[in-house]
Amino acid sequence: MVVRVLLPVDDREHARRACDLAVELFPGDQLVLVLVHVVNPADAGYSPEGAVPGIGEDWYERQKKDGAALFDDIEAHVRAQIDDVEFERHIEVGRPARSIVRYVEEGDADHIVMGSHGRRGVSRLLLGSVAESVVRRSPVPVTVVQ
Repeated sequence: MVVRVLLPVDDREHARRACDLAVELFPGDQLVLVLVHVVNPADAGYSPEGAVPGIGEDWYERQKKDGAALFDDIEAHVRAQIDDVEFERHIEVGRPARSIVRYVEEGDADHIVMGSHGRRGVSRLLLGSVAESVVRRSPVPVTVVQ
């Protein structure tokens, strides 16, 4: 059976843990890992009123290169464990939780496995939790690893 698992990728450590868990959760299945990196314009301090031509494009190109490097690292990490896995790579632009859920709603994924930074207390209230938002809004099962 083919199982398509969406893996949001924002840093190496969390993505590696999520990949390891995805491989464990679906042994014997034909696994397709859908790697998604979300570029959040808010991270660049973007606002439509204050945008300076050229700066946003340079920042975005760096983010795409960083995402591609993360994808390369994750693929190498997984292939060191198993060979029989396919990968898809997608870079989305927007707010991370919304972009992940929208991708699943519009795409073809059977499950989401994602890492969490594990923030607690005030920092979680102030910063929010991408993983929690995805769990609440996803139309497919979500497994979160810390």
